[in-house]
Amino acid sequence: MLWAYTKPAAASRFFPLPNEIFSLRLLPGALAVYSYLLYCEDRRTYQCYPGYRSIGKAVRMSINTVRKYVAELEEQGLIVTEPTSVITRDGRKHNGTLRYTILPIQNAVDLYNQRQLRRLEETVERMHIRKKLEGNEEHPA
Repeated sequence: MLWAYTKPAAASRFFPLPNEIFSLRLLPGALAVYSYLLYCEDRRTYQCYPGYRSIGKAVRMSINTVRKYVAELEEQGLIVTEPTSVITRDGRKHNGTLRYTILPIQNAVDLYNQRQLRRLEETVERMHIRKKLEGNEEHPA
């Protein structure tokens, strides 16, 4: 036999995408970047280190677009990024790629729900103020 086919472990061929991600109303590009980060993450540490260029190549986006969606994922509470540095052989220090930490999805869902509730409360408050102002116009003092 020239070569033998070995079946890869099932866990290495798939990665979980939480169902709750669809309740956050992410833009398709943000969802693609988040999915790629989940694909890359170390499932023990919940971290990964792909560069913007690698992410962009994988999801077919420009570096600036990837940067925009990474910022959106941070704002949504799905990830945290930290800069890293690399020391070259000759001892010089350079900026490395970002370290992405994938946060628990429930944190992002809670944050999203809090923001939605706050918007609703603000809308109700504006309606009350508008009714008061309209009432004052009908009955001038």
